[in-house]
Amino acid sequence: PEILVKVSSVKKPHYRRILLKLSGEALENRAKGLHIDPEIVGKIARRVQVVVNQGIQVAMVVGGGNIFRGVSGEARGIDRNTGDYMGMLATIMNGLALQNMLEKTGIATRVQTAIEMRQVAEPFILRRAVRHLEKGRVVIFAGGTGNPYFSTDTAAALRASEIKADVLLKATKVDGIYTADPFKDPEAKRY
Repeated sequence: PEILVKVSSVKKPHYRRILLKLSGEALENRAKGLHIDPEIVGKIARRVQVVVNQGIQVAMVVGGGNIFRGVSGEARGIDRNTGDYMGMLATIMNGLALQNMLEKTGIATRVQTAIEMRQVAEPFILRRAVRHLEKGRVVIFAGGTGNPYFSTDTAAALRASEIKADVLLKATKVDGIYTADPFKDPEAKRY
């Protein structure tokens, strides 16, 4: 999805700290058969770089739907708990891809996960996350909430609240929050 506001046109930052929620699908290129397209991830990284260069503290949450979605796994016979954990692992893979491209643009980045895997990322520790943001590092929260039955949108709202973000920005396929999936339910109502 395209980010609608041209952040380079903003004179004085309106926000001090933001949390950007990206869908996993934002990283994929179906035409090329790529679940994670480095070219697309690079474009996202360069846009985030513009925001960081304005002195705005940036945290991110990324979904995992481009790789695996727990709810759809359940429909294919995978236990819901197992499927949700598989989806959380997909968000960590996406977080590492974002970290890689952000660092290639010169942005210091940390991935923090709700599921411990110290070889690839830090565990989520609120005070450490806030300190990273204060030092100008982008913090990518991966692994959702660490609990099944919760979406990455829930994780984004939770982390935004915890870090006291000024705003939660959602860059996904839909233009807001709905009572149901508007692509599947024509009766879905936008809040």
